[in-house]
Amino acid sequence: MPDQSPAPNDFIHSEEFLHGLMRRQLRLSIGCASAFLLVLVGLPLANYFAPEFMSQPVGGFTLTWLLLGVLVFPFVWIIARVFITRSMALEEAEVALAAVGNEQRQG
Repeated sequence: MPDQSPAPNDFIHSEEFLHGLMRRQLRLSIGCASAFLLVLVGLPLANYFAPEFMSQPVGGFTLTWLLLGVLVFPFVWIIARVFITRSMALEEAEVALAAVGNEQRQG
């Protein structure tokens, strides 16, 4: 049975690499969650503090129902898309950085 442990100079499988990637993804997660929570908390607050504004008719709906029933779904899809694309970009950047680091260590 061959040994499956990474080589000692294999930076991409090191704890340092994984912790750096996890920190960047955590910041991205917190940013996306904050945007979602801002809307989730902002809609009821807008209804409470500006009921006359939120009750304006827009396209056959009140502004509240337009935001809550129609526009919240595209907003969530946009947040998900941003999270996925930026997360993949972070991983690719880390892998490229690790490849450069491995070449420098070996060279």
